[in-house]
Amino acid sequence: MPENFPAYLISKTDNGQITELKDITLDELMDGDVTVKVEYSTLNYKDGLALTGRAPVVRRFPLVPGIDFAGSVVSSEHPGFKQGDKVVLNGFGVGEVHSGGYAGMARVKGDWLVALPNGFTPRQAMAVGTAGYTAMLCVLALEQHGLTPDSGDILVTGAAGGVGSVAVSLLSRLGYQVTGSSGRASQREYLIGLGAQEVIDRSEFNGKVKPLAKERWAAAIDVAGGNTLANVLSQINYGGAVAACGLAESMDLPTSVAPFILRGVTLYGIDSVMASIEKRQLAWNRLARDLDLAQLEAMTVELPFSDLPAAAEEILAGNVRGRTLVKIPS
Repeated sequence: MPENFPAYLISKTDNGQITELKDITLDELMDGDVTVKVEYSTLNYKDGLALTGRAPVVRRFPLVPGIDFAGSVVSSEHPGFKQGDKVVLNGFGVGEVHSGGYAGMARVKGDWLVALPNGFTPRQAMAVGTAGYTAMLCVLALEQHGLTPDSGDILVTGAAGGVGSVAVSLLSRLGYQVTGSSGRASQREYLIGLGAQEVIDRSEFNGKVKPLAKERWAAAIDVAGGNTLANVLSQINYGGAVAACGLAESMDLPTSVAPFILRGVTLYGIDSVMASIEKRQLAWNRLARDLDLAQLEAMTVELPFSDLPAAAEEILAGNVRGRTLVKIPS
């Protein structure tokens, strides 16, 4: 194992948060029973908030950000993993209260790790990343609700983002009719290429929320929250469902009970951070089976490690499309 390795380190001062790229040692990592050589990480919306300090994502200092990573086990005291195993990690407070993936090495609890499924390389796993894993959790929730391709059209909000891009690709490959909602008209051809049958402007969901609007969608995957989610709920078909996994617009939900008690609509909250290992393994196995890897590559941009702070500003501004992959230097 290297004596030192590059890492982003977030510290707190009297003047606020400071993010530095520097070399650190293994002794500066937090406690855990598995040490992993990190090969790839990603840039997620939450990472953007952490790197910039725009929201109190980081709650322990100093800390290495990065809510997910994939790599190889270099040492393990956990019975489930041995040296050389390929693993992936998403959530469990990593990058928030426990040092995460933006470093050459990571030390974590083995109970947080998932064995990398056959068919995925660490690079592909982080092209999927937390965003793609969350999209799969949404699809699983809708399937468990009873949704099938014959149920009707499926709406995906924030469709050009990380979660949305993978959701559109997955749903289309599984045979669903998908409508993508985006605030960027320039992304229409991109979304059609991922399998969306229709692309609509997100402004359709900006208006005043009606208790019930015209039924349009059998189900939806929503990353926005706020007025968008409230309007989407009012347009879900009788007995339909929404899987909500984000708050890019707002944490508020200005709706009424009408969709739930008059149309039997179900709202599923999708938590990717503390989901059980069993649910995680199922999601990753389904991704390995159902995700078009050529489409995954097409929606992925690889970012130099040194460009992370600038890219964090871009993802918060809504200027990032698809998936952003980060190669971690040794």
